[in-house]
Amino acid sequence: MIAYNPKNWFTFIFKLHKADTVRKLFPMLLAIAVYVALVVYVELDVLHLAEDHHLKNITTMHSLLGFVISMLLVFRTNTAYDRWWEGRRLWGGLINSTRNLALKLTAMLPADDVASRTYFKQLIVEYAFALKNHLRGHHKEHDLFVSKFTVDMAMHKPNQIAKLLFVKTHELHQAGVFSGEQILYLNEELRSFTDICGACERIKNTPIPFSYSVFLKKFIFFYVMTLPLGNGFSLGYLSVPVVVFVFYVLTSLELIAEEIENPFGIDANDLPLTSMCNNIKKHLDELL
Repeated sequence: MIAYNPKNWFTFIFKLHKADTVRKLFPMLLAIAVYVALVVYVELDVLHLAEDHHLKNITTMHSLLGFVISMLLVFRTNTAYDRWWEGRRLWGGLINSTRNLALKLTAMLPADDVASRTYFKQLIVEYAFALKNHLRGHHKEHDLFVSKFTVDMAMHKPNQIAKLLFVKTHELHQAGVFSGEQILYLNEELRSFTDICGACERIKNTPIPFSYSVFLKKFIFFYVMTLPLGNGFSLGYLSVPVVVFVFYVLTSLELIAEEIENPFGIDANDLPLTSMCNNIKKHLDELL
C-alpha cells in the first residue's frame, strides 16, 4: 500500500507513481487519439458533412448515457472499496486477536515454561505469515523461517497451524497447566483465527460477477467510441484531447476498482500484509 501525506495534495497532480493509470492506459490512449482524429477527418475533410447533419444529435444520447455510466461507476467503485476496507478490518482483527492471545498466554503460562511460550509465539507468528501467503497464492514462500512444525505445504497451511495451536492448548489442559475456565478464555482468540481466514477467503474467491464486469467494460468502450461522431461537428479536432480525457477518467475508475477489489495481492494499493505480519512478530516478541 502506498504511504502518503493527504495534506500535500498539490504534489499529486504532477507526480507519477507505480499505480498511476496513465502508465497502464498509455497505449490505449494513443489508439483512442488516432481513432478520434480519423473519425473527425472523415466527417469534416472527406465527407464534408454539414454542421446540421443528423449525427450531431447523437450528443443528446451521450448526455443521457453519461448519467447512467456515472451511476454504474460509483456503484462499482464503492463495492470495490467496501471489499478493500473489509479486508483491512479483518487483518486489524487478526492483529488484535494475536495480541489478546499473547497477553492471556503470558498471564496463564508459568514463568519458567519457556518452551511453551516460544512454541506459541512461533506458531502464532507463523499463522499470520501463512495466511498472507495463502491469500496471495505463495504456498511455498517462507517469510519468517523454515517451519519446524509438521505442516504439509500442499495442504491448507493456516488450518494446519490452527490445529497445532488447539492441540497444544489441549495438551497443556490435560497436563493441568490450563484449567477448564482458562481454556474457555483462550478459545475466543483461537477460534477467531479460522473465522478471519474464512472471511478473507470469501473476499478473495468471490469477485464481482462476470456479467456485470463485462457489461461495464463494453458500456465504456462503446460510449467512448461514439463520442467523436457527434462532438466532431462542434469541437473539430479538439475532440481528440476531449475524448481521450473522457476515456482516461472512465477507464481509470474501472482499473482502480479492479485493483482494490482483491486487497490481499501485491498491487501498489493492496494491503501491506507483510508489514502487518512483521508487526505481529514484533508485538509477540515483546509479550511472550
